[in-house]
Amino acid sequence: MEETQQCTLCKGPLDHVYAPMESWNMSGLLCSKCYSKKIAEHYPGTHERVNKSN
Repeated sequence: MEETQQCTLCKGPLDHVYAPMESWNMSGLLCSKCYSKKIAEHYPGTHERVNKSN
């Protein structure tokens, strides 16, 4: 049986797997929503997605 991976922060399913940056001092994987939140916390300002085809 295949084990379903969960987001380290929200415990939700991983729609896409993101690894936290070393400076965040956390282990495990993040979902896209939690990764975006962490990016915004550590790099405040406007973030524009440039590769909108993926």
